Amino acid sequence: MAGRMRRNAVSASGGSSSNGSAPTRVTITRGGKTIEHWREVVKNRWNSEIQFLNLESLIDDEAVKKHNLSPPGVGGGSARDAAVILKLASELKPPVKTLSLANNKLAGEHLQYISKYLPKLANLSLSNNNLRHWKDLDFISGRKEKLVHLRELLLIGNPVRELEYKNNRAERYKQELTRRFPSLEVLDSEPVAQISFGVQQAAAAIPVKKPDATTFPYPMSGSFITGVDGGLVSNFLVRFFALFDNQRDQLVDAYDPQASFSFSVNTTIPIRARIQGLHTSKELPNQRKLEWSHWLGGGEGGSRNLNRMHGGLERAVKSLHIGGEAAVKAFQTLPGTRHDIGGPPEKFCLEAFPVPLGANAGMGLLVALHGQFTELPADGVRSFDRTFLLAPAPDGSRAKSNGWDVVILSDQLTIRAYSSPEAWKPGDLLVQAQAKSTPTSNGSTSQNQLPQTVISSLPPEQQSALATIPEPQRNLVIQLMSRTSLNVKFAVDCLQNNEWNMDKAYANFEQVKATLGREAYL
Repeated sequence: MAGRMRRNAVSASGGSSSNGSAPTRVTITRGGKTIEHWREVVKNRWNSEIQFLNLESLIDDEAVKKHNLSPPGVGGGSARDAAVILKLASELKPPVKTLSLANNKLAGEHLQYISKYLPKLANLSLSNNNLRHWKDLDFISGRKEKLVHLRELLLIGNPVRELEYKNNRAERYKQELTRRFPSLEVLDSEPVAQISFGVQQAAAAIPVKKPDATTFPYPMSGSFITGVDGGLVSNFLVRFFALFDNQRDQLVDAYDPQASFSFSVNTTIPIRARIQGLHTSKELPNQRKLEWSHWLGGGEGGSRNLNRMHGGLERAVKSLHIGGEAAVKAFQTLPGTRHDIGGPPEKFCLEAFPVPLGANAGMGLLVALHGQFTELPADGVRSFDRTFLLAPAPDGSRAKSNGWDVVILSDQLTIRAYSSPEAWKPGDLLVQAQAKSTPTSNGSTSQNQLPQTVISSLPPEQQSALATIPEPQRNLVIQLMSRTSLNVKFAVDCLQNNEWNMDKAYANFEQVKATLGREAYL
């Protein structure tokens, strides 16, 4: 559901008003019965176990209709009406940790009492409201000493956000929000990558020994094919991808008239790939030539990544292609590809097994292929997942007449930033990828570590802090320390908030180093 956020995401405690100021009395002019009716609404929508108060779509609430109440925003209620509701919320026990005000057409003025009555709020959804200007957020901004404990914020569906995305200013939007809310960790369901050096740090927790296991308890197995002739699957995949790479229009016969095709794009570089340096490696020089725009906006409707899609139902419908002609039309606008299906088998992982197609529809075959392809003309490498739902091609059908043993009922393609096939390599399953080794002057290998003499010269508390960090991440921390002179705590903070990407972490450090205090350095 749009606007729904993770609950109990971050610990928070209730308490008095922020800044220690005395609470201001809210004057109620609607009478005692109205207050009791609102108390009923708040009580009905309160989940004390997870400290979640759900005040979404108040205009549709049965108690609101029954008592003819005027919710703030869409119901015509004022900021003072909002204050009444929030004051009642402040009386809940345990204190409210997560609050959703989604789908209420709220304006900025309706937010002015949130920080007063719920100052320790950790998670807030304002999705699908009427927040139009940056100043509308000043009522809750941490920069204005409001909601300084806020960890998660949802603004999807508000003009202030959607206009920025429509005008290709998504990064500016994210930067503005993280500037206004320094404590923010999750924005619109996506992690916030930002150094929080300037943010007051929470009190140190009791040290906990970190897990030191390097593998999961169960090993990774290879491809999984059961209940079906492997030759049938292999013949289908070899023929399909040969045509997809060279003659996409010839695939029209392979699809059922009611088949669906869609593709989605995940632009995030996996942490495993970052640690291994796959996107900055000299061995893969063309990775920097790759662009996502051809995938995000191509395919006669664009990427159908529902977590990041904008444009509502119309866009969702437009990006789902029904029938072979529509599928091929979408194919033609996507970048060129080269799948080495006949090459080294370790580059791919295949799962295939029978599945029921529904009442009286017989059995079908689910085929999921994970692997990599070369994007043309850049010659860079992408990872992909492609899932087909297949059925036996009926006699006399277009597919059967053109030599296909099976017909495609559904085709879902996911394009991802490249990550090596080690992810499904049979054997011990690593907890985390190992940082790439590089040769040293004496012919041995080193994981870009500081010389041991330098490590041993660190203060004892810094050496102890380093020892608690798992090996792959420890090497990155040491590298960043050597380049910036940051201490362990701030180097870890920098890397964590930049997804353990060394280049991004160092660039982020360069941006904020003038604001760092002496406590950040060795």
